[in-house]
Amino acid sequence: MRLAKKTGLIITLQIWIFILTLYLLIINLLSMKKQKLIFVVDDDPFINKLVVRRFTSEGYRLEAFDYGEDCLRAINKNPDLIILDYYFDNNDRKVMNGMEVFDKIKELKPETLVIMLSGQEKGEVVLEFARKGIDDYVIKDNNLIDNLNLAVGVLFERQQ
Repeated sequence: MRLAKKTGLIITLQIWIFILTLYLLIINLLSMKKQKLIFVVDDDPFINKLVVRRFTSEGYRLEAFDYGEDCLRAINKNPDLIILDYYFDNNDRKVMNGMEVFDKIKELKPETLVIMLSGQEKGEVVLEFARKGIDDYVIKDNNLIDNLNLAVGVLFERQQ
């Protein structure tokens, strides 16, 4: 009788160890999935901070850049996604616009996903984004973070 109880206890313990191991494996896989590197490129520090806070809280690694040239210098870090502003303003020097940066990204790392951010709602600008192969376009409005979160989720899901 005691042997049966000990055997039952050992089997129960083995089952719990298996369940715990499986749980830890799933948690590890989920964290690996979320450890994607995202670059956010915007000359507006408020937008950069907002995006960085939101997506780091979601478990992504983020690096923020003020201008496209800065992002391009770090492109060898192989970001999984670049969130890129369309219009950059710098009174001190001429800087590339988002479309020029996008072209350079695709030249250097064609597999990199890019979401373009802009206040542009003009049809011809959005059409040009589509022609160039931008993976998604998000308008800078009151729903920016929610729309960006949705776009990021869809792109990463499509990648799997």
